[in-house]
Amino acid sequence: MTTAVVSTTAVGRRAPALVLVAHGTRSPAGIAVTEALAGRVRALRPDLAVRVGYLGLVAPSLDEVLAGLRGEAVLVPLLLGTGHHVRVDIPAAVASAGPGLQCRTAPALGPHPLLAEALADRLAEAGREARSPAPVVLAAAGSSDPAARADTTRMARLLALRMGARVVPSYVSGAGPRPAEAVAELRAEGHEGVSVATYLTAPGHFSESVRESVREPVRDSVCGSVRRGVSDVLVSRPLGPHDAVARLVVRRYQQAGAGGCGHPGTSRTPVTSVGRIRTA
Repeated sequence: MTTAVVSTTAVGRRAPALVLVAHGTRSPAGIAVTEALAGRVRALRPDLAVRVGYLGLVAPSLDEVLAGLRGEAVLVPLLLGTGHHVRVDIPAAVASAGPGLQCRTAPALGPHPLLAEALADRLAEAGREARSPAPVVLAAAGSSDPAARADTTRMARLLALRMGARVVPSYVSGAGPRPAEAVAELRAEGHEGVSVATYLTAPGHFSESVRESVREPVRDSVCGSVRRGVSDVLVSRPLGPHDAVARLVVRRYQQAGAGGCGHPGTSRTPVTSVGRIRTA
């Protein structure tokens, strides 16, 4: 059951605004899911001003949201790993905010056990049997940033602990393996009932790519043969406005507000016009 969190902010002091930083998508469904998650967060913390700022494709942009705030704000990225957006884009937006706003930025949502809870629930919704020993393929967006890939690997371990089953990370973009390749390899090892956990926050281009990937023929990298697509595999929907995700957002907000993040996005380091952090 979802329980609203009572603010512990001292009397007379306004709590910092909570700014959800979303990736942005052309998918109306993806935008609706992001806004639904914001609604869940508002239900947990009705005492807070909760805003959503997008990093691209959707208005309002993060820059626009920050320009409209005064006082203090805590930015919580709705991102699942420490990639370019967390290291560069968000600090750039924070650095360009006006002098009337002081910002702290929480780490990316993932990896975290609460995301493992949400992923397991989404797999159950897709039809995976409880306590199934069959392996799971964790399908992430992918990144060229080694730190982001390491985050996905750690998330796979957390999901494996949660489900008591082997979990193999895969990536829609960047270096592989692709979700279909990971599924095909597991089946070649003799595993049945393999399912795919969509490790994305909202529907859009990448979630469609996950489903398309497991339906496309896969070429064996060793012998060059083409295997059939795996159209019968269970694929979960994105994390979306799951209660565990909303609780994690609130936890990140509280940790950042207490100064406990130690994250590169927490500083107001000057940023150059091309978006690179400038050192002193």
